[in-house]
Amino acid sequence: MSQYVLPSLHLKGKALLPIVQGGMGVGVSAHRLAGTVAASGAIGTIASIDLRHHHPDLMARGGKDKSALDRANLIALDRETRAALALAGGNGLIAVNVMKAVTEHAALVRQACESGAQAIVMGAGLPLDLPDLAEDFPEVALIPILSDARGVNLVLKKWMRKNRLPDAVVIEHPRYAGGHLGAPKPEEIGDPRFDFPSVIEEVLQSLRVLGIERECIPLIPAGGINTHEKIRELLALGASAVQIGTPFAVTLEGDAHPNFKKVLAEAKPEEIVTFMSVAGLPARAVITPWLKNYLGREKKLQACARAERGRCASGLGCLLHCGLRDGIARAGQFCIDAQLAAALKGDVRKGLFFRGSEPLPFGSAIRTVGELLEYFMTGAAVAAN
Repeated sequence: MSQYVLPSLHLKGKALLPIVQGGMGVGVSAHRLAGTVAASGAIGTIASIDLRHHHPDLMARGGKDKSALDRANLIALDRETRAALALAGGNGLIAVNVMKAVTEHAALVRQACESGAQAIVMGAGLPLDLPDLAEDFPEVALIPILSDARGVNLVLKKWMRKNRLPDAVVIEHPRYAGGHLGAPKPEEIGDPRFDFPSVIEEVLQSLRVLGIERECIPLIPAGGINTHEKIRELLALGASAVQIGTPFAVTLEGDAHPNFKKVLAEAKPEEIVTFMSVAGLPARAVITPWLKNYLGREKKLQACARAERGRCASGLGCLLHCGLRDGIARAGQFCIDAQLAAALKGDVRKGLFFRGSEPLPFGSAIRTVGELLEYFMTGAAVAAN
């Protein structure tokens, strides 16, 4: 790999490449992707949600007993975390992403820590209880994902009362990110309060007011970062690293089916849309037959929304608040676990394919993690389709 030209990210005593591979569920970023990224000296992230889809023996248990399914997913998380650490070979850092919005977030945090995860990244809600959940594992880095300075300031003050500071903060821009977005309504995703220059400056000001040295909490922008030049611009604003999702999802080492990578890599800008997810948050994905059909029926389905636990298609009861199960009319009316699992397996007809809004570095070409990191770190010219 060519000589790197960007400064290192310093986290928990390690000097790392200033690149964080974002967590992508269900199963899109598992041990192979995360371990390969970490082996190159960056931060690889396993998405903790429903990893049993990578383990036929766990899937074979079947049924809809929630406790049994939850246990299967904890076993899968343990396997994936240990496999990623082995693949990393002591290089980089292995993180586990846990969504605050899922019912089992506390158990997933504990399992990740017990399995050897070196960082916990938490978004999809304010992670105010994360220091408590990981208090027995002080060596594990704790990294909240937030979208505006107000949220960061709130987390800082709450965590300081627990005598803990975040080891870093991911600042995710809902205008560009894939999957669930950190804005309450679709019409707010482009609000200037989320723009990186202003958020970074406001957070740095908050650190000064709170008496925290800026070097103590690296800031990591996320969303729409697809070139070496954008990384340099963000580091110049005061960021210490960046988080990148979709470009890693489509690498050869990505854990999803080749059809999944093809859908993301070949999506045209007009085929990437935002809509309301079952979690009550806007989400961004590629228009596929299932999503097109769903959006055509969305208003009718929302008008008929009703609370009924039997409507949980997966049996997981995966979300704290689910539009389908809980009859929340403004939220999505579908089983997100079933649709994301279909995408993981490459089912273009039935799957929900989360994706960021911006073009990919290599166009529709599927390249290796090594090539992607080389481009991000050095700006070395690449041929795109």
